[in-house]
Amino acid sequence: MTEAPVVAAPGPAREPGPRRGSRVLAIVLVATIAVGAYLWLTTVRWQSTSAEWEEKAHGYAEEVASLRMQLDGANSELQAARDQLSTATARITDLANEKAQLGDENVASEQYLNYQTQVSAAAATVASALGQCVSGQEQLVGYLKDADQYEPSDLSRYEREVNALCADAEDANEALQKELRP
Repeated sequence: MTEAPVVAAPGPAREPGPRRGSRVLAIVLVATIAVGAYLWLTTVRWQSTSAEWEEKAHGYAEEVASLRMQLDGANSELQAARDQLSTATARITDLANEKAQLGDENVASEQYLNYQTQVSAAAATVASALGQCVSGQEQLVGYLKDADQYEPSDLSRYEREVNALCADAEDANEALQKELRP
């Protein structure tokens, strides 16, 4: 007896190739759109954040430029005060010599010393105040270079303190100028 060939029972019908390919293409297309949307959102967020940082950087750059101008002004005032101190010292010496020639040498010397002491004290106050102003501004410029390491409120407070030191220096300079007027 010969055995009959075994015939496989029909299984589930397979879908034709083109339909299956369309599904794969659709899945790839949806995945591509999803990745594209994600990249677009990421780009938009990055652009927004970048614009904010750029704006902050410009603000700090302007503030540093302003402080540098103030520092240059304070340095100029300090040099002017030093020049005035030299002029005042020369003037004091001249006045003391004139007074000594006209009157009692002892009285003139005493007046000279008193006046020189007053002017020297005023000049020392100006030099000290301007030095504090310049040092404070240099420190502030240093802080602003690394502004992201400090709280903005602390930077603003320190700037106000430096401005107060510079205002004190200007007041001391005005007092010296009054003292130097004949």
